[in-house]
Amino acid sequence: MSAPEWFAANRANWDERVPIHLRSYDLTALRAGRGVLHPIEEGEFQVTPGERVLHLQCHFGADTLTLAQRGAVVTGVDFSPVAIAAARVLAMELGLTARFVEANVYEAPQVLPEPGGFDRVFVSWGALCWLPDTVGWAKVVSSYLRPGGQLYLIEGHPAALVFDDLAAGDDGMPGWFAPYFHSGPLVLDDERDYSDAAARLGNKRTYEWLHPIGEVVEALRVNGMAIEFLREHDGVPWRMFGQLVEAEGGMYRWPGKRWLPLSFSLSAVRA
Repeated sequence: MSAPEWFAANRANWDERVPIHLRSYDLTALRAGRGVLHPIEEGEFQVTPGERVLHLQCHFGADTLTLAQRGAVVTGVDFSPVAIAAARVLAMELGLTARFVEANVYEAPQVLPEPGGFDRVFVSWGALCWLPDTVGWAKVVSSYLRPGGQLYLIEGHPAALVFDDLAAGDDGMPGWFAPYFHSGPLVLDDERDYSDAAARLGNKRTYEWLHPIGEVVEALRVNGMAIEFLREHDGVPWRMFGQLVEAEGGMYRWPGKRWLPLSFSLSAVRA
């Protein structure tokens, strides 16, 4: 499989999702000038006015612009031209200063050549599964951070991603979907969208990768990053499984027993 094949398929899928998400995401607080992140990152990731923040895989920029509302000097990067165009329009509508750059993660340094130009790199929710190479990703992250700069990552937990409702048993619990140490791409044909149950995607084929937590941590280590913390959480901001129930702050959790972690967060600092 050539790189353009997976890249073109994934970009077409995400181009199609943008207008769906502009309707289905709740932008009320952001439009009112008081945007919020999800509860986990609100408790772990605070920016101060003037900080230079790079948001990789920013989609149409809702979280990027939330950070801009708090005074950060923000740059959002995404591979979808439709998403970047929507982000620029949204920033203009809200009267916020933000820079949005169209680039895939691995080629971002060619399009945005600012080595050491940021205090923080922010990567959030459903980003790593679209990338085949975590070492290459970590190299880009490290290259953008000044010495002492911080990566904050919040992601779906790979231990949960081995399950899926498509393989559910008679009890309704999600079933085995893919091995935790699966090494190649998962080629999926799924017309569903995680934020709008009624939406159906025409560009339904995607190429995704599972990345164990140890792989992510090691990729950061070999690129000069030191882990500050690594935490596991029982919530995720979309209904990853039908069994999950909505909780406070737009998060979803297991009913009753906390069966397995649904997400993890980490902070890493460039030496």
